[in-house]
Amino acid sequence: MGSRRGIVEIMPHAPAGPAEDIMPVSGPRTHVAHQTTAVEAVDAAAETIDAATVDAAGETPFADAGGDLGYFGPASVSWRVHAEPIMALGGLRALFLQSLHPRAMWGVAQNSRYRDDPYGRLLRTGTYVATVVYGTTAEATKAGRRLRAIHARMTAVDHRTGESYRVNEPELLRWVHVTEVESFVTTARRAGARLSEADIDAYYTEQRAAAKLVGLDPATVPATANEVAAYYDEIRPQLRMTKEAAESALFLTAPPMPYKLGFTPVRLAWFGVASTAVGLMPAWARRLYGLPGLPTTGPFAALSARSWRLALSALPERALHGPIYRAAMQRAATAGWETSG
Repeated sequence: MGSRRGIVEIMPHAPAGPAEDIMPVSGPRTHVAHQTTAVEAVDAAAETIDAATVDAAGETPFADAGGDLGYFGPASVSWRVHAEPIMALGGLRALFLQSLHPRAMWGVAQNSRYRDDPYGRLLRTGTYVATVVYGTTAEATKAGRRLRAIHARMTAVDHRTGESYRVNEPELLRWVHVTEVESFVTTARRAGARLSEADIDAYYTEQRAAAKLVGLDPATVPATANEVAAYYDEIRPQLRMTKEAAESALFLTAPPMPYKLGFTPVRLAWFGVASTAVGLMPAWARRLYGLPGLPTTGPFAALSARSWRLALSALPERALHGPIYRAAMQRAATAGWETSG
């Protein structure tokens, strides 16, 4: 295994002792197998993580993590992709795209307080994604369990039929999962991250573990770029811009600015970020929003994304990555992996 270039380089060193079992991961030699067994690890963790692993406050003790490198680990493409400083742009692209599914958008509009607390919602979503990718198996499993419990209580009404439906329907969970992971990896690659076709397929395959955590059957989730493309082709007839989707897109483009920054250059900068996110969407998605699907839009957006990535890469490491990521790097180093910022 060679070095990984980017904001973080992760290179395996020989472990000091025998490799531990692949779940939890505790040494570099286990990760070749671990990349193909993340879904099985979710099953194993769900069975083994019980009350004994949770402290009196109901939280999984982080200090007891030991060498647990979670469901993915240093050898995974997932760690490389999510270490990219441009992930927030990918998340914004996903939100624009997800809004085009009427039932998914109605579920959000009828259950979420995103207008009242947009930044809190984004923070919670980002924390969840970071926990799944970089947290220990206990932390990721617990986060998935909590999310499933929240979704299980939610229902929405289909505005076309008046039918009540559950927001955790597999079709809706699959749409959110696919658009999210596709947005992350597409944005990273178009912003300049070195990802081969094989890397992208590996990322989709690895992320079936994340799909299982939200309640999906991994066998029903696209596991390669070709399968993602086929999924989009299949679901496109169901997509359209509803009133709620238009309102969401407007809100994402011009959200309330915190700290009285609404009448400062920050507003203009955010508009540029939102425009880049929209430009990175497939042409068919832009057309559903009533925007021209010009062939030049994508390349210009990719150029803008590269500029944002370059600018963000100049920031200090602590400004780019939070405590969940840094704790994962510390566990990886303890387990015999060399990590460098």
